[in-house]
Amino acid sequence: MLSRREFLKFALGGATAAAAFLSYPVGEAMARPIVASYRLKPPGWTPGLSLRAALLADLHAASPWMTVDRIREICEQTNALNPDIILLLGDFSTAMRMLTNTIAPDDWAPALSGLRAPLGVHAILGNHDYWHDAAFQRDTSVEPLAQTALTKVGIPVYVNKSIRLEKNGNPFWLAGLGDLLAVKLGIDDLPGTLSQITDAAPIILLAHEPDIFPLVTDRVSITLCGHTHGGQVNIFGWRPIVPSNFGSRYVGGHVVENGRHMIISRGLGCTGLPLRLMAPPEIVLLELN
Repeated sequence: MLSRREFLKFALGGATAAAAFLSYPVGEAMARPIVASYRLKPPGWTPGLSLRAALLADLHAASPWMTVDRIREICEQTNALNPDIILLLGDFSTAMRMLTNTIAPDDWAPALSGLRAPLGVHAILGNHDYWHDAAFQRDTSVEPLAQTALTKVGIPVYVNKSIRLEKNGNPFWLAGLGDLLAVKLGIDDLPGTLSQITDAAPIILLAHEPDIFPLVTDRVSITLCGHTHGGQVNIFGWRPIVPSNFGSRYVGGHVVENGRHMIISRGLGCTGLPLRLMAPPEIVLLELN
């Protein structure tokens, strides 16, 4: 039988070990983002069109984990990469209710206004930007608060909308898809979004959830997504939760299927609890040339 002193020593050791065990994933969640770089020439890409894109996904603004100051630091790190264009892939709103104070869109959006790129900053919304917007959930004709806040600071938001851009006289299209999970049946309209394309210039599709990928046609050069957080917890390849109907098939990184290309950002913030394990926050730098 353990003496009282031995029991207390054992209990203290266990508590210390537990604290150390939890401190690493919390520290990883709060760490400076890594830069995940990809360089490729996707199908249908225009010869001579070199595009350097920075992708930010899943900020999940919440205090004290993703504060306004931390968002500003991420913006400075992104600007230092000298991208031609910056693409925001949704889920700006918090996805945590425990140990968290919500940050309103009118507070986090101005921090993103510090992003700078010659071809601008462009955004889509993610599921949490809709789920935690009570007015939108009551009436889907109402503009989401996140969209209003981003537009107010000069960042356009695309919901089933395509726009044509140019770099050095070479055109390309950004096609921003509505969210697959915004409401019960989603608000995505892939055919309607792509029907707005009026020429043969390459298409970059922005879609928050990667589950749209099997439906994407060969006409799209590359699909860019977030949502999965890289599983957020990765225990030597075992990821207990991947928010996709396809499991780890679309967990993150560069996916190629039937000659079609997709990049899935592992994102910046957290869902559920402020923990990341072997899935560090990341900024994606994508070079298409």
